[in-house]
Amino acid sequence: MKNFLAISDFSSQEIQALLDLAIQLKKEFFASGNPPLFKGKVLGMIFQKPSLRTRVSFDMAMRHMGGDALYLSPNEIGLGKRESIADVARVLSGYVSILMARVFEHEHVLELAKWSNIPVINGLSDYNHPCQGMADALTIQEKFGNLKGINVAYIGDGNNVAVSLMHVCAKLGANFTIANPEGYGIPAKPIEIARQITRETGGGLKFLVDPEEAVKGAQVIYTDTWTSMGQEDEQAKREKLFPPYQVNSNLVAKADKDVIVMHCLPAHRNHELTDDVADGPHSVIFPQAHNRLHAQKAILARLLGVA
Repeated sequence: MKNFLAISDFSSQEIQALLDLAIQLKKEFFASGNPPLFKGKVLGMIFQKPSLRTRVSFDMAMRHMGGDALYLSPNEIGLGKRESIADVARVLSGYVSILMARVFEHEHVLELAKWSNIPVINGLSDYNHPCQGMADALTIQEKFGNLKGINVAYIGDGNNVAVSLMHVCAKLGANFTIANPEGYGIPAKPIEIARQITRETGGGLKFLVDPEEAVKGAQVIYTDTWTSMGQEDEQAKREKLFPPYQVNSNLVAKADKDVIVMHCLPAHRNHELTDDVADGPHSVIFPQAHNRLHAQKAILARLLGVA
């Protein structure tokens, strides 16, 4: 592994090996703590978008394994504005061991990787969110043993989180269904990539409008905010279209009796997800958030060549 930019860049075997490593590192952490495999290593964290989970989970992943992390705010870098992305990449390559970038435009993280002499991790872009996808897969695997044949229903906007979830489901043989209002589905390019993957893995893909149909037989229901960062000018329109896609107790009741409910957070409670579901017996949203830490330890370990 040179970089971690998209789940679709890796084979099914590589993705599964990363999940197995994450499980090993998680067990190790709770048993006796992780060994200092990252000693002397520093992660540079470039942020164009703010984040609770991305910043803290990457920072603590480095600390737990003996390394360090350096937060670089939007004002400090001005990626592509104050200084070219190519120059930023080449400068930081001489200062830190590995980079994580949370950006608006996917092209920015691709350009960082192009010019960097050190590994680059996509901490989120407008195209996808691969670290979240790995934490999601880890959460599902912990519940069901593996993803093969598991029915995953994503309800809501076909955004970057949906893309990575679809791709990790495709890689691991899960059946991915999404229900969204007309015009708010996953773009054509990532869908075609997913179709190509499922031809090899046997996973299923369905693209629906009706959320109740989507959750029939679902063992996983997943949702996300209706309006992502950078889409604030669309918020009023989306608030009118998306209420039928709320994940509430009535919708959950139409799924498998042992269904788990997931959300990448932050959640706008009683919009896309009601309080009684978020805090109810089917919810795994907080273990899912905590799994960002363990999935990212595995990604870091592979990129740094220590595991």
